[in-house]
Amino acid sequence: MSIALQTLWHERSRYAAGVLAVAFSAVLIALQCGLLLGLFKITSIPIDHTTADLWIGSTKVQSVDLGKPIPISYLSRISGIEGVTSVELYIANFANFAKPSGGTELCFILGSNTDRGAAGAATVLSPEQLDALTMPNSIIVDESDLKRLGFLDNPTGKVKINGKEVKLVGTVKGLKSLAAPWVFCSLHTARQLLNLIVPADHVTYLLARCDSPARAKAIAAELRAKYGADMGTYTAAEFSYNSREYWLLRTKAGIAIGYAALLGLLVGAVITAQTLYSATIANAKEFAILLALGIPRWRISSMVMMQSFWVGVIGVVLAYPTCLALRSGAAQVGADVDLRWEVLVGTAAVTISMALISGLFALRSVRTIEPMTLLR
Repeated sequence: MSIALQTLWHERSRYAAGVLAVAFSAVLIALQCGLLLGLFKITSIPIDHTTADLWIGSTKVQSVDLGKPIPISYLSRISGIEGVTSVELYIANFANFAKPSGGTELCFILGSNTDRGAAGAATVLSPEQLDALTMPNSIIVDESDLKRLGFLDNPTGKVKINGKEVKLVGTVKGLKSLAAPWVFCSLHTARQLLNLIVPADHVTYLLARCDSPARAKAIAAELRAKYGADMGTYTAAEFSYNSREYWLLRTKAGIAIGYAALLGLLVGAVITAQTLYSATIANAKEFAILLALGIPRWRISSMVMMQSFWVGVIGVVLAYPTCLALRSGAAQVGADVDLRWEVLVGTAAVTISMALISGLFALRSVRTIEPMTLLR
C-alpha cells in the first residue's frame, strides 16, 4: 500500500488527470442523484408534511396526486380497529386556478381538517393559519408559487378555483410544487371547490393515526388482505416512497436525470482508464527491471490495482467537499440537493469500483511486458 501511494506521489503529474476524472465523476453522480431525490421529494409533500400513519384510498394508487374518490362509508371498515386512535377525511384533487391578472393555471387542492393537531393538516401551517382557513373559501399557497399564480402582478385581483371565488389568507415556505401548485384549504372549502369532481358522499383519502408505527404496518396489511379488491391501504412511509418512485421511474424527467448521471460515470471511466493505462505504459521499463530481478508479475499487477484503488479514494475525497459546496450554492437558488448518507456511500462505492475496473484495463500492458525486449 505504501509503495503504491509513494508511486502516486512521485508520479503525480501522470496520475493527476485520472484523479480529477474520478473526482468529476463522483461529483456528477452524487449531485445528479441528490438532485433527483430532492426533486422528487416534492411529489410526496402532502404525505411527508402530515402526521397521519395510514393513508386509505382507491386501489393501486401510484402517487398521492392520482387518488380517486372513495365512499365515506369506508370509515366503518377502519373505525374500531384496535390500535387506530383517529380517522379523518381528506380531499385532494386537481382544479383550475383562474389568476387575478388573467389566465389559468392547474393547481392541486389539499383539503383537510383544520383543528389544531389534525392528522391531515400540513405541519408547516401555524395555529393562526389553521384558524384563517376556517373562513369559507380561504386558501394558503407556498410563497414560491405567488408569481406563478399571478398574485405578484395583481395582488388585489379576484382569484377563482373551478369558477368559485377564493381568498388568499396566507403563505407557507418550503412546500413548492413540481407540477401543479399545492393549494391548502379546509375540508369544507375543498368540498365546495370540487363538488363536481368529488361526490358529496366521497373523499379522496381517509387518514388514520395509530398507537405505534409497528401497529400501523400490521393494520395496513390486515386491511389490504381484507379489502384489497376495492380499497388501498398504505402506511405513510410506503405511500411516500410509492409517490417518489412513480415520478422517478415512470416519468421522462426521472429518466433524463438518471441518464445524465450514467453519462458522467461513463466519461469519468473512460478518462480514468486511459490515464491509468498511459501511466502503466510509461513505467514499463521500471516494471521490466522488477521482473528481471525476480519480482513476480502478480506483485506488479497488485501494485497497479492498488494504485487504481487509491486514485479512486483520492478522487472521492476531493469530490465530497465540492459536492457540499455545490449543494449550498444550489440551495441559494431554491434547488434541493438531497445528499443523504446513502447517496454519498453509494457514490463512493460506484466511483472506486470504476477506478478498479479501469485498473483492470491497465493490467493488459503489464501482461505484455517482456524484460529482454525492454532492457536491450
